[in-house]
Amino acid sequence: MNSATLDAFVLVYAALFPIVDPLAGAPIFLSLTRHYSAALQRAIAWRVGLSSFGLLLASLLFGSHVLTLFGLTLPVMRIAGGIVVAAMGWSLLNAKDNPVESQPSDRSGAEDRVALQLAFYPITMPLTVGPGSIATAIALGSNRPESARSISALVAEGIGAIAGLVAISLTIYLCYRFAGTIMHLIGRSGASILARLSAFLVFCIGIQIIWNGLSALIPYLASATAAVHAGE
Repeated sequence: MNSATLDAFVLVYAALFPIVDPLAGAPIFLSLTRHYSAALQRAIAWRVGLSSFGLLLASLLFGSHVLTLFGLTLPVMRIAGGIVVAAMGWSLLNAKDNPVESQPSDRSGAEDRVALQLAFYPITMPLTVGPGSIATAIALGSNRPESARSISALVAEGIGAIAGLVAISLTIYLCYRFAGTIMHLIGRSGASILARLSAFLVFCIGIQIIWNGLSALIPYLASATAAVHAGE
């Protein structure tokens, strides 16, 4: 692995890990899948990992083009995504406590398919890969370093970036895959407290994302208002 590949790997992983934060998402994952068997939870965790990789890769490669195509900006996307995240956190915060338990083995295939649909919404998006991580991936993909002046450098950095996304997705899978083990180690009361705390943090993250979007728009609105008044 050359230096360009390693630098791209570290940049992508270090930029996305604190935003994705799969360790904090593990109790939320468990609270949403607590009624399912361990095998189904593992299947959902695997799908979340794959969906997270696909979503982050698409954001990295095509995100800036999609925003341009629809005339959208990152602040607007942050505000909309923040509203979704805050609403999800509020819903989880007000959910009733239920012990983590496995479902009987006679669940129908249709019920399992419905359960697996949780893997993308809401677990992958917006709880795991939310507007913050999508915006970060878009920014990483749209900012080309000055060193990337040759095809070989671009290829090396592309390999490193994709490897960073694979590492993030694998981290998500492992944290969700063993979420039950972690929760059992800390006990039922500890798991309940951690789930509530995580739900509150999800709500706060949603509010913070909304504020980040507004903070970027307020100066623009102020300058536009000043220009209008100056032209009068």
